[in-house]
Amino acid sequence: MKQLKIVIIDYGVGNTHSVSNAIKHLGYKQLKISDNEQTIKEADVLILPGVGAFDECMKNLKDSHLDTILGEQVLENKKPILGICVGMQMMAEFSEENGIHQGLNWIHGMVKKLDLPKNFAVPHVGWNNVTIEHNEPIFSRNDENCNFYFDHSYYFHCNEEYVSAWCDYGVKITAAVQQDNIFGVQFHPEKSQTNGLKLFRSFFNSI
Repeated sequence: MKQLKIVIIDYGVGNTHSVSNAIKHLGYKQLKISDNEQTIKEADVLILPGVGAFDECMKNLKDSHLDTILGEQVLENKKPILGICVGMQMMAEFSEENGIHQGLNWIHGMVKKLDLPKNFAVPHVGWNNVTIEHNEPIFSRNDENCNFYFDHSYYFHCNEEYVSAWCDYGVKITAAVQQDNIFGVQFHPEKSQTNGLKLFRSFFNSI
């Protein structure tokens, strides 16, 4: 059986090696961390990780022209992609983190700061149960109300039609989004032990 060619996008920020280690643990060998246009074109599936501030991540993507390359592969060629944390947030139209900054504009919505009840800390760090709205494809192996590891101060505010999972942290927070071949998770599957590995496996098996 042909192995998937998986490329983790390298744009100078993000937890690329921890994501790579988690995917390698599942036995996928055709895996690269790269910003090379040809390598990205040859991939079967893309992973867009993200750690840090939205504006810095978007700047790095644009400076390396990866926003254009990814737009062509994802929007025109319909290549599957999974965004992780800020990688998911960059799929929005805008973010209000450190001012108003334009995103990739792949999924209609805006990244907003968490506005929580007083007894809930910001950033939202730690394990949280997730309510799954759409099992297919990325949650097909996960149990209902499974938990994942979160670490964020901003969240993706979008129409419910794009929300495949959410969590309760004083307010209802978007935990995962999907539209056609575009998928994103606010939590870190690479830090979420068995549940995270199940999610990666479901995503890759759906391709």
